[in-house]
Amino acid sequence: MTHPPNGSTAPPAPARPAMPTVPPQPTPAGPPAGPGGTGPQRRTAWSEGVEQLKAVATTEPGRLRIVGAVLALFVVVFGAATAWEMSDRSAAADDVLTRSQPLTSDAAEIYRSLADANTAASSGFLAGGNEPARVRERYDRDIARASEKLARAAANSGTDSESAEAIADLNQLLPRYTGLIERARANNRKGLPLGGAYLRYANDRMQTEMLPAAEKLYKNENERLRGDYDRATPYPWIAIGLGVAALGALAWAQHRNYRHTNRVFNHGLLAATATTTVALLWLVVGHSVARSGLDDSHDGAVRSLKVLNDARIAALKARGNENLTLVSRGAETVTVGKESKDKFDVDYQGQIKRLGDKDSGLLGEAGRLADDGSGREPVARAVSSLGEWTSRHTAARALDDSGEYEKALDKVIGPQDKDPTGESFDQVDKALGEAVDHEQEQFTDAAEDGRDAMGGLVVGAVALAVLGAAAALLGIGRRLSEYR
Repeated sequence: MTHPPNGSTAPPAPARPAMPTVPPQPTPAGPPAGPGGTGPQRRTAWSEGVEQLKAVATTEPGRLRIVGAVLALFVVVFGAATAWEMSDRSAAADDVLTRSQPLTSDAAEIYRSLADANTAASSGFLAGGNEPARVRERYDRDIARASEKLARAAANSGTDSESAEAIADLNQLLPRYTGLIERARANNRKGLPLGGAYLRYANDRMQTEMLPAAEKLYKNENERLRGDYDRATPYPWIAIGLGVAALGALAWAQHRNYRHTNRVFNHGLLAATATTTVALLWLVVGHSVARSGLDDSHDGAVRSLKVLNDARIAALKARGNENLTLVSRGAETVTVGKESKDKFDVDYQGQIKRLGDKDSGLLGEAGRLADDGSGREPVARAVSSLGEWTSRHTAARALDDSGEYEKALDKVIGPQDKDPTGESFDQVDKALGEAVDHEQEQFTDAAEDGRDAMGGLVVGAVALAVLGAAAALLGIGRRLSEYR
């Protein structure tokens, strides 16, 4: 056998196979640190709720609960919106009937009473020291009526500062005016010319201060009436839109129920749809009827009342100027063109033209606005009496211009056998008063119909919404019971 030589190295051993290298592994993450850097961080209630909602929404019972809640919310919001909008409109319709329109009529009556009192005062002055009792009674009645209407307007004008200011001005000016009239009467009974000056000064106060204040009050109340109409008549589009959305949601829920169960009807959802439909139809139809009644009360009566009141005021102004023409006897003149004319006669002619002008006269407009024979007949009588009045006035002016003052006086304030202009004026005023009464009745009937059409709608909408929401929840609950 052979041996390796001495001193030689051992043969190399076979090499071991190398182990594969393992990449460094990440250290498993522990729970997140809390606020102090130690311990797990707690989730917020919101995040937990969201996760729970997501978990619930992945199951059919959970989805049904969400659908039921949304349906109930839709129906309840629709009912609340209906109650809110219709409550405001119903209150505005009631204000039209019981507050703003009566106040407008009172303001017109204040103006008319003041103007008529001024006319009666000048008529009594023309009669001389022995003022006729009927003329004095008419003056006293007009002043008492104006005072009564002013007190009522002050109590009902509310927070309207402009109306309150006009009422305060009239309450201050009225006793001053009556004091001037009493001075005029006292001097007239003594035969002193100073009486005429007092009467003209009282008339100037009436024309430049009192009647403008009464007209301001009348305009303010007309604007308030228009504002109440504007609040009462617009359609409640928010409630209508929510009602349509609620019906759409209920229809979708029933279609979904049909796809999942192959059942055509769910009694609860069907009942919710029925109550919502009834509420929506009641809302649309009831408001449409109310709107129609209110529009009729405005177009068929309020517009006519305004024109008729303006006509009565114009007639009163004309009558007062006619009397003052004889009182002043040319003391006050104005220049028309190049000619000097009596101031009061010029004013008279202007008011008569405003009353009876063929194109823009108040009486012609009142006749066109009257929508039945009972409204047109008194206006036609007023037109006829106005023609008679202007004819008699022309005769009176001819007598006065020729120097026959006493005869002219008889043609203005004399007895009926003298065919006085006062008789014609009374016929005009009486006919217009009858037309006003007729239109006032028409307004009341139409406005009551409009207001009553909204009656019960607020309470009914809330009750139907509660029933509809309960029915929707019961319908969904019936489906949920199938999973228990």
